Amino acid sequence: MADAQPIDPVAGLIDIPLPPEISLWPQTWEARIAIVLLLAVVVAVLWRLVHYRRVNRYRREALAELRLMAETSPAGPEDLLTRLTLLVRRTALAAFPREQVASLAGPAWLSFLDRSYGGQEFSQGIGRLLVSGPYQKIQPDEAELKSLSNLVCRWIGGHHA
Repeated sequence: MADAQPIDPVAGLIDIPLPPEISLWPQTWEARIAIVLLLAVVVAVLWRLVHYRRVNRYRREALAELRLMAETSPAGPEDLLTRLTLLVRRTALAAFPREQVASLAGPAWLSFLDRSYGGQEFSQGIGRLLVSGPYQKIQPDEAELKSLSNLVCRWIGGHHA
C-alpha cells in the first residue's frame, strides 16, 4: 500500500457560487431622474450662493472697514467723520452706477441715501453730518459720531440697489 496516494478530502468539494456584484447605480428610472434633479438643485443652490457672495463682497469689505474704524482710535472726531463720509461714498460707488452717484452732493446726496435705504435719517436726522459735518467749526461729539456710525452700518447692510 505504499503506492496508494493519500486521499485528499477537499478534492471533491465544489466552490460555492458567489452572487453577482451589486451595482451602486439605481435600478429604476425614477430613482435615476430623482438623482439628476437633486444634483441640478444642488448645483443651482451653490451657484446662487457664490453669486450672492460675489455681489455682496463690497458690503462685507465696507462693514469690515467700519469695524476697523470703530476699533482704532481716530486722530479726532473730524478724522472719523471724514472717514465715514468717504466710506459711504465709496460703498455707494461700488453698489450703484457711477453716473447715478458720482455727481451727487449736498441735499441730493442725502436724498439718494434716504431713497436707497428707505428712511429719512440721512436728510432729516443724524446723517446730515455726512454733508455738513466736515465744514462745521464745532465738531460733533462722541454720541453723535456713534449714532452716525450706527446709521452708516445699517445703510451698508440694508441698502438696495
